[in-house]
Amino acid sequence: MHAMLLVLLSLTTQSDSTPASSASAPREVVVAVCPAEFRRALAPWVAYRNGQGYDVRLVSNRGTPEQIRRRIREAASAQRLKFVVLVGDLPTGMDGKPAGDVDAAARARCVPAHYAKAKVNVRWGSEPRIPNDAWYADLDDDAVPDVALGRLTADTPDELRAIVAKILSYEQSTDFGPWRRQLNFVAGTGGFGPIIDAAIDSAARYLLINGIPADYCVSMTQANWRAVYCPDPRRINQTTIDRLNDGAFFWTYIGHARPRWLRHMRVPGKHYSLLSARDVPRLGARQGPSIALFLACYVGAIDSRPDCLAEEMLRHRGGPVAVVASSRKAMPYAMAVIGMGLIEQLFEHRCPTLGEAVLQTKRDLLAPAQNNEVRKMLDAMASLVSAGTSRLAEERAEHVMLFNLIGDPCLRLRYPRPVSLTAAPDGADRAKLAVGGNSPIAGRAVVELVRPLGRLGFTPPRRARYPDSPEALAEFERTYKKANDQRISTAELAVRPGAFHTELPLPDDLKGTYQVRAFVEGKDSCASGFVELRLGKVPEETKNSSQNDSSNERVPGT
Repeated sequence: MHAMLLVLLSLTTQSDSTPASSASAPREVVVAVCPAEFRRALAPWVAYRNGQGYDVRLVSNRGTPEQIRRRIREAASAQRLKFVVLVGDLPTGMDGKPAGDVDAAARARCVPAHYAKAKVNVRWGSEPRIPNDAWYADLDDDAVPDVALGRLTADTPDELRAIVAKILSYEQSTDFGPWRRQLNFVAGTGGFGPIIDAAIDSAARYLLINGIPADYCVSMTQANWRAVYCPDPRRINQTTIDRLNDGAFFWTYIGHARPRWLRHMRVPGKHYSLLSARDVPRLGARQGPSIALFLACYVGAIDSRPDCLAEEMLRHRGGPVAVVASSRKAMPYAMAVIGMGLIEQLFEHRCPTLGEAVLQTKRDLLAPAQNNEVRKMLDAMASLVSAGTSRLAEERAEHVMLFNLIGDPCLRLRYPRPVSLTAAPDGADRAKLAVGGNSPIAGRAVVELVRPLGRLGFTPPRRARYPDSPEALAEFERTYKKANDQRISTAELAVRPGAFHTELPLPDDLKGTYQVRAFVEGKDSCASGFVELRLGKVPEETKNSSQNDSSNERVPGT
């Protein structure tokens, strides 16, 4: 009954021009551009966001983009506009013209996009016009987005109900298991030629190794049969789906794509599908649904017919809770800057919402490199290819329009609380590592000694020729699993808030830098942390010849 009252209240108090009732202190405003037919399906979301302290205001989707943007600005007036949510698909096709398969009734459920002229990606054969949702978020006409924006690309009220239910379930989830610190990467090929494809492969490894805190667990899947992170090529499609269904904080694809499929994996004489819109019914996150990031072309073509892969994934109950993707052909340099920017917003600044993380990434994309040395190096290398920095600035500006958040910009992100750790070899028993920690919560703790990302514990096989026997192909799967397992030793224990102690087995031949990480799963939250330690040569008398760890083997090319 209480939920029903909230729904009815949200329906009766929201109109095109009337703000929700406010407390004495001004609340942050959320403007939702919502077709009349969708308002009842959106009502649980409106009630939930109002309950969080936002002032949600609904405006009509009728008229031109210019009229809609005027309503957005008027709805917020002098108060602080925080988020803009566009509810509905586009009534146009990829040529920017009215889509012939969209009848009058369906058109009334759409929110049109402002189209911008493409300047950079057209040189590589992209469409001449870009659906520019970021234009709605530009409040002062300086071509810089000012507020976080996302689009819920539902075609029907039932699809919107499914999207809303997934958003609310994600935020209200009491599952604080390991999926909240899991990051899954899938790397395909770019299709831009061997030099740029090699750069994409290097970017994938960079994102894997740098910028991600060591207390997060990372998996890599590469659609390259020579790579150590390549599973059995016959299972590349199922493996890609499995990494989505495993549940993860973020699932990221780097490579080439079209609106409804990712580029196939090619092996001598054959090719295998990675992921397509036909696979969406097989998505069913076993734990938390991921946020999907596609550093690729076209996956977010929100004006494509039929709907693009990102739209299909968003509205499927078992698919990602949100998708960040490009609507047209995207370029490697700008995508690398976007990828690094999102990592910074998530793991350094810990943005409270997905929309704010995407917004700040876009704003930083428009700015020149300043104190970021990696960005300066990337700009310098890219300027040699682009014949100057002015073209790089133009490319970055175009990608602000190309990349969209297909999902709810208000989506709240839950980060693990910090766990402090110390670790050192046990003074009395050099075969053990003494670990001390301080947890902010009670729960079940997993403490692990791990290798740094990108460093293997074995010598990888050299694949000069593609194998053709089932036995040889089975080696791919074994190697793939070993390469993605950083752990050397593990301990589990129950902890209370405050100090805890445990010991880990310490192999005697480890040399170099390693990490100890801890994850605590609690009832109301989770916590994690890590500490680095350097291990040298263990005294001869404590060596155990039965243990072996080729710890200095690194992933080829890293």
